Amino acid sequence: MQETLDPKHEFAGLREQIGRSILGQQMLIDRLLIALLADGHLLVEGAPGLAKTTAIKHLAQGLEGDFHRVQFTPDLLPADLTGTEIYRPHDGSFRFDRGPIFHNLLLADEVNRAPAKVQSALLEAMGERQVTVGRETYQLPALFLVMATQNPIEQEGTYPLPEAQLDRFLMHVRVDYPDLETERAILRLNRDEAREERSGARGVVVSQAHVFAARRAILELYMAPEVEDYLVHLVMATRKPGAYALELEGWLRFGASPRATIALDRCARALAWLNGRDFVSPEDVQAIAPDVLRHRVLLSYESEAEGRQADDFIRALLTRVPAP
Repeated sequence: MQETLDPKHEFAGLREQIGRSILGQQMLIDRLLIALLADGHLLVEGAPGLAKTTAIKHLAQGLEGDFHRVQFTPDLLPADLTGTEIYRPHDGSFRFDRGPIFHNLLLADEVNRAPAKVQSALLEAMGERQVTVGRETYQLPALFLVMATQNPIEQEGTYPLPEAQLDRFLMHVRVDYPDLETERAILRLNRDEAREERSGARGVVVSQAHVFAARRAILELYMAPEVEDYLVHLVMATRKPGAYALELEGWLRFGASPRATIALDRCARALAWLNGRDFVSPEDVQAIAPDVLRHRVLLSYESEAEGRQADDFIRALLTRVPAP
């Protein structure tokens, strides 16, 4: 008898399970799950020690799939990521040795420390879901998620991702320090975990079949035409802000591409589904818009000189584009 899938129940359990171990970073946990549900990739920016690596490790433990972490460094080569062909002298043939990019979940730690060729190899694989080595093309797993991290503190010896390549990421998430009470809770949790022996027992484990079923369910969520129009107007306002508010004219050099419209639609649907609703509201679009748009808009030189940031523009946009 065929198993009846209940992905909503499974993801609710997974969300709660990760939240018990990663304190003060619920937004990061939710964005990780949204990226998984929307079939996209995540760029996470934050200072060291904010549980970025730990969060994706806990996600991997709750999924039916494999996980690999790659520490990006200036001497990393594309072949170190994608794999390489190895010569077999006994028969004169070549064998392809697959690299870490062929895992289901890949953590690209400090992605901005690797040179442009490595970044391009990663972003090409993210976009095309395949790797070409020599004359052969190799498909990546059907379940494939990249979480890339970058440290905003140290800029020496880094290679910032170009804006055109940043567009490949579904979301750009910024994580901040926890508050006082959460810091105390983290300290106590760490102390308790250090005292207890780990049993090795696994909690909720979501199968890949459940992930794909959830992705189909998200696409079937109801979105009213008015909400869809609102979503499209938000993206259009990044290209012609003066048409929506005269004071925003001149803030930007470039607006968001159609890829942003698709990303905003999928992420808003995933957020609504994750919160247990069968329809998308304007609040879902507004909640996810900063993470979808902040890496896709490029401020003008004048705005940068005045100390403005992309988040300032997005906040202004959300107050000026009328919601249904």
